[in-house]
This record gives sequence, C-alpha cells and structure tokens, in this order.
Amino acid sequence: MSWDDRLLISGFCDEICRDKRLETQLAVCAALGMEYVTLRFLDVGAGIQNITVLDDGQINAAKDLLSEHGLQVSSIGSPIGKVKLLDIDDGTSNRYRQPQEYLERDVRRTCEIAARLDCRLIRGFSFYHPAGTDPLPHVSAAVDRLGQIVELCDQHGLTFGLEVEANLIGQNGQILAEIFRQVSHPALVLIFDGANLVTQGYNTEDIVAQWKLMSPGIGWIHIKDYLPDDATSKDADSGRYIDEDRLNRYVPVGEGAGGYDRILQELNRSMPQIRSRIQERGLPGLFADLEPHLLGGGQFGGYSGASGFGNAFRSLCRLLDRSGVPYRLRG
Repeated sequence: MSWDDRLLISGFCDEICRDKRLETQLAVCAALGMEYVTLRFLDVGAGIQNITVLDDGQINAAKDLLSEHGLQVSSIGSPIGKVKLLDIDDGTSNRYRQPQEYLERDVRRTCEIAARLDCRLIRGFSFYHPAGTDPLPHVSAAVDRLGQIVELCDQHGLTFGLEVEANLIGQNGQILAEIFRQVSHPALVLIFDGANLVTQGYNTEDIVAQWKLMSPGIGWIHIKDYLPDDATSKDADSGRYIDEDRLNRYVPVGEGAGGYDRILQELNRSMPQIRSRIQERGLPGLFADLEPHLLGGGQFGGYSGASGFGNAFRSLCRLLDRSGVPYRLRG
C-alpha cells in the first residue's frame, strides 16, 4: 500500500443521521469528497447496531454499500476498553467484563470484522478505574490488559489506537503517554482529541503540552472542539467524574479551546517521525477523523446531522488551508 504525505480526512459517519442507515451515512460522505469513513453505529437492515456485533451477512452488506459509494474504512470505532477495570460498584452504570472472555469474544470478533472490511485500525480505550479516584495506581493493571489486546490486534495485522478521554485511566496526555511507553508494542498508537481534554478543564496551553507528550505515539487524530464554560474551566486533574451526556458546547474545529491551529503546526513538525512509525504498520497515511458532536454527544457516540457534519467538514478544510497542511479528497 502506497503512502500519501497528505492528511487523509475520515469521519464517524454515524453522526450524519439519527436512523443510522448506512447508505445515508455513506452518500453524504461521498458527496463531501471523502474517501474514508470510520464505522461505529449503523443499520444495514436489521436495526441500529454497533459495527462490532454485526454478523457476516451484515458485514457483507456493509462492504457492498462501501464499494457502491467508493469509500474505504479508515478505522473501526469500537468501544473496546470502555468497561470497568475492576469488578466493583462505583456508582456508575459502566459494565465489568471478565478479561479473558472479553478478549476472546469481543476483541477477537472486532479484529475479524476489521480484517473483513480491509481496515487496519481499531479505536479503543484504557478502561474505567473507580469513579472519582486517582487513575495513576491503576496504570500497571491497565497496561497488562491492553498489552493482551494489542497483541491480539497485531496477530490480525491490525493497529490499536488508544483515545484520550475523560473518566478513563488514560484520561490525559501524560497518563496516556506513560501507558504507551509501558505497553511498548508497535501495534499500539495514541489518538489525540482536543475536545476530550477541554471538557476536563484543560486550557489550550495545557492541551498543546499534552499533544507534545503524546506525539511519540500518535497514530491518528480526532477532530472535535469544545467551548469551555464555568463547569469545564476549573476541574483539570481534580478527579471529578465527567457526565458526558450533559456536555453540550461542541463547536466546529477552530472555534473552541482545543488548540487545533497550534496542534496542526506541531503536526507539521512531527510528521516525519509519525510517518516513519505508522508507515511500517501498512497504513496509507495519517488520518484526521471527524467526530464533531455538534448537536450533542455522550459516552458512546454523538450526533451532528447531515448539515452539521458538512459544516464540521468545511471548518476542518478551512483550518487545514490556513495552517498549510496538505490534505487529500476525492478527485
């Protein structure tokens, strides 16, 4: 697979329509000129389901629709790792899954689906520690479990991306970078998301500093921005549990405090190192993955609508143009 030095634009296309019909998702992305999508929730005729639980017949139907619209899958938007690390009641609705069963059933099936869709990337997370507690004492246990997941992905020729997000053990760039260092596996990369740091109370300077910490492990970036308010401006590193379903100040990239204008400048400087690392994983380039949440977001997804998704797409292109970052769209 040839490498492209231009940024490859992808997106969580389930944000386009509430009914999650895959043909609608793909039609909008194709009309925008995109070549890649991330699949998360979709309906291919049997109701709304997460991509990771589809059967072989449904996967074949999805493949046919992708081919019809001239689109490829950049990543599987899986919820892997969004389960409790410990089987204790912490007042949340987060589930606990027995590690070996989770690995052999959920993770293995997700790997099989990714391979069937000719996709090389799986998005995942770093497990929930008990809500309101310090995540640092749980890093070692998370590293052990993530190491097994990453190894299984590698056996399928896949790369596992660990997203920075509130409430998880890898909730900030510093901890995520340490997890990356300790797992120390070529099939593990990190996923930057500016909005997921703003919602925890980090300011733009903090976020740029965390990008630099994550940079040695960056595999792709999520494009999502957020406007801070009184509830999100003073809570960084406080250990407060973030109610993701109440977050409602998402904005197009460049209009929030996610620091993407500066992040893209940093990206330009670090691209040779990123290219060297992820090209070895057989990837076609570095993905910028739209996940705008413009009409709301929550623990397992978000919604922008077709017009909101188009607005987010145009905002990203304008920011890339201003930043001098080359990107590729459909010819």
